Amino acid sequence: MTSTEESLSGGPAGYRAVLAVREFRAVFAAHLLSLLGLVTGELALSVLVYRVTGSPLISALAFALGFLPYLLGGTLLAGVADRYPARRVLVVCNLLCAASTVVMALPGAPVAVLLAMRCSSALIGPVLAGTRSATLGDVLGEGDLFVLGRSLIRIVTQGAQLAGFAAGGLLLTAVPPRTALLCTVAGFLAAALLLRCGTRRRPGRATGGADVVGASLSGARRLLADRRTRALLLLSWCPPFFLVAPESLAAPYADAIGAGTVGVGLLLCGMPVGTILGEVLAGALLGPRGRERIALPAAAVLLLPFLLYVLRPSLGWALFTVALAGLGAAYTLGLDQWFVAAVPEELRGRAMTLQTAGTMTVQGLGMALAGAAAEYVPVHWVVAGSGVTGTLVVGSVVRLVVGSA
Repeated sequence: MTSTEESLSGGPAGYRAVLAVREFRAVFAAHLLSLLGLVTGELALSVLVYRVTGSPLISALAFALGFLPYLLGGTLLAGVADRYPARRVLVVCNLLCAASTVVMALPGAPVAVLLAMRCSSALIGPVLAGTRSATLGDVLGEGDLFVLGRSLIRIVTQGAQLAGFAAGGLLLTAVPPRTALLCTVAGFLAAALLLRCGTRRRPGRATGGADVVGASLSGARRLLADRRTRALLLLSWCPPFFLVAPESLAAPYADAIGAGTVGVGLLLCGMPVGTILGEVLAGALLGPRGRERIALPAAAVLLLPFLLYVLRPSLGWALFTVALAGLGAAYTLGLDQWFVAAVPEELRGRAMTLQTAGTMTVQGLGMALAGAAAEYVPVHWVVAGSGVTGTLVVGSVVRLVVGSA
């Protein structure tokens, strides 16, 4: 059996078949390099802002600004992903992010400039992510290899976040934050070079017509007007809104159970570990039909483990709970196949950009609302409440997806 045939049957060679595609390896490696640099840069920027201002609020804002502009960039700039050749968009986005980081690393740059550059990178982020996802359809086709390719991108994203924060923490013990920011610049520049040399030039999917903003807004209207696409976008956005509750409240929960800073770090690792495990198992052990069959049941129950927080679990049980919820994120593999099939090819870049922007935005909102609720309600009740409310909401969305088929 060939690698491609095994991939289509869901055998263990599925991920190997994806990595056997030369262009995908270039996209994958570029994403890994830029992501490791970005995570290190986020940590360095937060430390730098805190050292300059002494304000925990402004330091936290440096992180939050990585989420907030996503909606604006994903809504107004999504048309770029379809209007221009994908390789050019990917290279230019990485170069612009590198330029923004160079400004951050300049000695004496004011805090306002640091935050403005953070915003500019976040505006570019959804266009970069959406174009990359759409490019996977060109490189891998619209079948099972596309699904497994997106799965690998998500897996490396989760893993690189864990590794990047650890590496960034070690790096900051040896060099100043502004020097550490240069690692981010190097990551973006290396990614741009890989994409320029390792991928083929393909023409844009959409030509002529309205300007970029007009094309972005009209594309969003077309996507949201379609019943099937709208239901699938909601299924992309609703679970992450609730899934971030235990992560956003890791520090106060660890303090409440006496787990200390080590507990905070472990609680932040639980969800990514569960998510990676779920993606790998679903991608390696299940075929396309199997992943589609489990998608809706997994989405419907993935928040139920949060109900264990009613018992105010110890650190070990809390880790088990969030990791178990992370396993349910394997529903995204089936969702990816439905989504790429439902979206017209000329709207694929805008669709992927809108999907990414929405996911990042709802995560930021979910974190903020969970934190606000924890001001008045014990943390373990907030997480348990997220599980109850989220299960009801996601269940309603699942019914919409079934009705739109």
